[in-house]
Amino acid sequence: FRDWGYELAKKEFGKKTITEAELFDKYKGEIPEGSIVIKDRIADSMFQQILTRTDEYEVLATPNLNGDYLSDACAAQVGGLGMAPGANIGDFIGLFEATHGTAPKYANKDMINPGSLLLSAVLMLEYLGWVDAAHSIETAIEKTISQKTVTYDLERQMEGAVKVSTSQFATNIIANL
Repeated sequence: FRDWGYELAKKEFGKKTITEAELFDKYKGEIPEGSIVIKDRIADSMFQQILTRTDEYEVLATPNLNGDYLSDACAAQVGGLGMAPGANIGDFIGLFEATHGTAPKYANKDMINPGSLLLSAVLMLEYLGWVDAAHSIETAIEKTISQKTVTYDLERQMEGAVKVSTSQFATNIIANL
């Protein structure tokens, strides 16, 4: 996977691509304008780095299971799986979905955070070029969260928050559109 990643980066981005070794050997640690630095990490080290040095990474490419672990850790940084949008974008097609599973134990309980699904829709609207619509939804979600009327997963992380149902959270978002 590692070798394939380097090959693909060189193929797709050509001379813009530099390795981390080249960054220090040729460029004294300063990233040249317009360059893409490719870093490879072992999974356990990457786990720690994505939690403590998030600003050093913009894109992660991993095998499936490692990606699942890392994306869940990243989701924890922004409120949990209920707030993490998902997008799988190819050359001609984009698929947008919540990052969490179906969570059947919560079916018909009106308690789950719809943020992941709504923010995935925001990504889809941006992908389609409907930036104003995307921004409106994103702003309404931000406003609703700032009003501290949130689903249980966010309520337990926020001081002074009021726990509401999925449907009430959605109603509040709509009211803030």
